[in-house]
Amino acid sequence: MRRSEIAEKLKGFYFFRHIEEERLQRIIEISSIVEYKRGSVLFYEGEEAKSLVVLLEGMLQIYKTDRKGNRIILHHFVPTAMIAEIVNLEHMKYPATGEFESDGKALLINYEIFEKEFLKDPEISLSFIKSLSKKIKYLENVIATNMVMNSTARVAKFICEHTNELAHLKKSMIAADLNMTPETLSRILKKLATLGLIEKSSDSIKIIDKEGLETYYL
Repeated sequence: MRRSEIAEKLKGFYFFRHIEEERLQRIIEISSIVEYKRGSVLFYEGEEAKSLVVLLEGMLQIYKTDRKGNRIILHHFVPTAMIAEIVNLEHMKYPATGEFESDGKALLINYEIFEKEFLKDPEISLSFIKSLSKKIKYLENVIATNMVMNSTARVAKFICEHTNELAHLKKSMIAADLNMTPETLSRILKKLATLGLIEKSSDSIKIIDKEGLETYYL
């Protein structure tokens, strides 16, 4: 990927949208692009963070592992996305593992230099706050969804809130995100399709009646 292509990708990402061209080029100078194969680990739970990570290509699964070795899926990221920036900001270890579910690329920014040269910029600091706010809202949503809603409501809500990502998400990924078995998800999708709320095939889900889906959780 050429520098010009990286710059265009970053300009389209809200975090870097307001950065001047010269400073954007400096960010690229202190960064490296790493390619990952499907199944490659971007970072492990408990590992120290040295880079500010921007997902450029591919799908990244974030998960924790319980005492029995089971994976608890926290989130799936698709490009372009800042990954685990709170770890950098607080100089803490990664609280979860990030693994690629497809081939992908990530921009790894030297955080030590980034912090010294860029973090005092009010625009960049505000972007950090906005990014962290989005993550907090997501976690609040996960907690509320899993504690209050039944399985059908959780699936309906997930479909409505991830319209743009449905084409990239396999049903096994959705089931993992919702902490339910693939069989349970399949039964619920079949019910929603029978009711005319969605249209599903072996590899895609299409919303037919969004208002009808919303009645399950609003």
